[in-house]
Amino acid sequence: MECPRCHIKKLSEEYPPTTITDECDHPVLICLKCTINHMKQNRSCPEMGCNQKIFPEDSRLKLFEAILSEMFTEYTASYTPEVSISGLRTLYVTMLTGESINIPYNPYISVLQLKEEIYNKLKHDISKQKLLYQGGSDDQGIELQIYKDNGEVATLSDYGVKPNSTIHLVVVLYDIPQAFDQVVFDLFWGYPSTGMDFLDASCLLFSGVSFIDVCDYRCSGQLNSSVSHSGDVMNDAQRIGHHTIHVSLKKVPPNITHMYFTLSAWNSPNISRYPKPSLRFHEASNPSKNLCNTTFTHANHSQAVIMCSVSKGKDGSWRIFESGKLSAGNAKNYEPLKSTIRSLINQGY
Repeated sequence: MECPRCHIKKLSEEYPPTTITDECDHPVLICLKCTINHMKQNRSCPEMGCNQKIFPEDSRLKLFEAILSEMFTEYTASYTPEVSISGLRTLYVTMLTGESINIPYNPYISVLQLKEEIYNKLKHDISKQKLLYQGGSDDQGIELQIYKDNGEVATLSDYGVKPNSTIHLVVVLYDIPQAFDQVVFDLFWGYPSTGMDFLDASCLLFSGVSFIDVCDYRCSGQLNSSVSHSGDVMNDAQRIGHHTIHVSLKKVPPNITHMYFTLSAWNSPNISRYPKPSLRFHEASNPSKNLCNTTFTHANHSQAVIMCSVSKGKDGSWRIFESGKLSAGNAKNYEPLKSTIRSLINQGY
């Protein structure tokens, strides 16, 4: 296909794997090299008629640069697995939902190559992958970056990743644009087969690993009304319960770094007792557009599940991360959930 900017015919691999922003709704027609040059010079999407803005530190710009660099870089070692006496050495890539894959181990493959392998097997976009490695004896996780601090392409050996190690994959469900303010966490559930019970939606707010506050059915607004809860909205005729949590991102105090959204069973022993639960995360002004797709069928036999987190990056932007981590605890006793969340934060989630 010929790039309309440089008028050179190029392979499909020489074009961006995704649109420039989540808001772009056009096909990708301009090659990587022209796209990168335009993004750097104009800080906007290069496609004609699209005015979406980007910033120099944008993660997709860095991803496109890494792909282009990888495409025209020669390596002293190719991606072939090391073989030991006991057989093939392996990397285990796991998610909090329990989903996992195995990838042949080679210390010289780049982090970008590893992300490409994950995409091939799990179909999670490279730009949406966050890879964590716990290499030491403590619980602190290290995020595997595509580039080293000196600008060179990073490999597994640069992070000390050993054979038969586990890499933890966290999926970015949505990069929240800075123009967004009101987002809504919307939960419906059916009553258990006998009686009426509550499937509680709660938001636990943290500053680093320090618990700050919780917003649940008992409170209409927390932290300068930046987070508010609808309370219990019960329809006895249709046997349906409903909770909504509204978050005004621009009102969230600057010390808040993480907001974890949880579901928990009130009286029932586990989540499976509530038929047909439905969960959506959307912008208040556009409820028809779901910002992220989450599933919690794996949590049926758990008392609680951490559905997702809204976390603040170093640049102050907010991102929605998939979780799916199972936990004990509920709205009667949040301590087990707090402990689970602190562990996740320590590990880099």
